[in-house]
Amino acid sequence: MAQRWVNRPDGSNWGEFGPDDRRGRINLLTPERVVRAVQEVQTGERFCLSLPLDYPGGRLLNPRRFPPRLFTTQRGGLANFNLPLHFNDPRLTDVVCDDAALICLQYSTQWDSLCHVGGWFDADGDGQPEVVYYNGWRGGEHVTDPSENTEADEYTRFEGSNGGPLGIENMAEACPQGRGVLIDLEKRHGRARVQVGYDELAEIMKEDGITVEEGDMVCFHTGYAQGLMDMAKSPNEHDLHNTYACLDGRDPKLHDWIRETGVAVMIADNYGIEDTAVPLPAGNNPIPMLPLHELCIFKLGIHIGEMFYLTALRDWLAANGRHRFLLTAPPLRLPGAVGSPPSPIATV
Repeated sequence: MAQRWVNRPDGSNWGEFGPDDRRGRINLLTPERVVRAVQEVQTGERFCLSLPLDYPGGRLLNPRRFPPRLFTTQRGGLANFNLPLHFNDPRLTDVVCDDAALICLQYSTQWDSLCHVGGWFDADGDGQPEVVYYNGWRGGEHVTDPSENTEADEYTRFEGSNGGPLGIENMAEACPQGRGVLIDLEKRHGRARVQVGYDELAEIMKEDGITVEEGDMVCFHTGYAQGLMDMAKSPNEHDLHNTYACLDGRDPKLHDWIRETGVAVMIADNYGIEDTAVPLPAGNNPIPMLPLHELCIFKLGIHIGEMFYLTALRDWLAANGRHRFLLTAPPLRLPGAVGSPPSPIATV
């Protein structure tokens, strides 16, 4: 397929995995690297890295996203739940339950797909910026969703069908599994809301003897997801936005580290990895609101995982003098979806 862009963003890797690539750095999770990751398994103990999907609770963290809603299907005009089938035929002994869910795919533990964040960028070289996504995939018209059931106000329709070529199904089909590397920021900062840049990150990694290599799935533990668990679905707005560490999204040295190490994915147990509430810098120059999202998703094709539950894993790794593990973290294979809850498993 012909290359779809003339210009590519500064510091991007567009075209590195081919002109038609839709997977980004998930391509680095090769069979050889999976074999390397499996060698990290020593005890076979496993950790679930997902929050319950009805956490954090409420809508204070992001008012556009609501908790999942479970409801029953119907059978013969009755709720198809705890339903004895002898109502239909007295010979039948079955009792059945069947339900459905209305869910915001990025309400709780989540993957961001490569269509989650794009750029207002002149990729085709005509002198006018346009809506464009990783590897030059184009966005289409901005349209209103008339559905009364989704509570979604608006969305962008991509070229192609079912929401576009960069939907989360590409990640699911790639079977994301590899070597996880955990970096503990909470050990140094506790509950303090601080921004961690490259220099401090390098210090932490040196102190803890951590090495990140190409194709690793890097996980940043801050304690935030444990804080959500402790609030038991009754979060307070102050703690949601003012506790636990984040990465410094505007640190150019951190950007260079992400580029140069070749990390396959970026995962954190907090909301956004970077501080999503930090004020924008002064001035008139064009800037992204979320620079790490722009760098990872738009420029480098790195999927971002947010609100993974990492504390129990961190505790075990710390007690056993380890930082690496086998990570298996597929999203839902839902064509065209912008994000997805995974059911990630760490095996040590």
